[in-house]
Amino acid sequence: MAAYYGITGTPGTGKKTLAPLVASRLRIPCRSLNDLARSYHLSRRGGSEAEVDAPELGRRALAALEPPCLLYGHLLPYAFRRGAFSKVVVLRCDPRVLRARLVGRGYGTVKVRQNVEAELIGLVSSDSVAAFGRDRVAEVDTSKATVSASAAAVASRLTSPGGPPAADWVRSYGSAARLRSLLGPKTFSA
Repeated sequence: MAAYYGITGTPGTGKKTLAPLVASRLRIPCRSLNDLARSYHLSRRGGSEAEVDAPELGRRALAALEPPCLLYGHLLPYAFRRGAFSKVVVLRCDPRVLRARLVGRGYGTVKVRQNVEAELIGLVSSDSVAAFGRDRVAEVDTSKATVSASAAAVASRLTSPGGPPAADWVRSYGSAARLRSLLGPKTFSA
């Protein structure tokens, strides 16, 4: 099983919670891309957010970490090239659930809106498919499952062939008004 595996997703979907559990199930080490960026001194403050040289992070991580290894973080599709991973799982979460999680973490209104919108349109999933190819990307919905069930699902998807996408949130919300309600009252003007 000499390979790199990845877990990515919008902030709040469960990467930090699930990655160590999945790595334990697979009996491989795991590393956080955020931690690696800090240790490589690639994380710089740009206003209120950290900016990371994602391609350099990917180059350094692959040079330093021997497979098999599980890498996780929202930067995964921006830091690595096609062929770097045997399999990547994108964690997905119902935007209403994600919104509650992010508010509970104390994220500001703008950051909540940006991340809910990114999840709603499947940004990380789409970017992962573009980076790694449809055959190497799978999705797992973490909206309702327990942590243990989600970890089992992710481990299974990392070690088995593809599978259908987990969610099309836009279709599941059915109306523009319901979609607008996810993004807050000041997002759109009539």
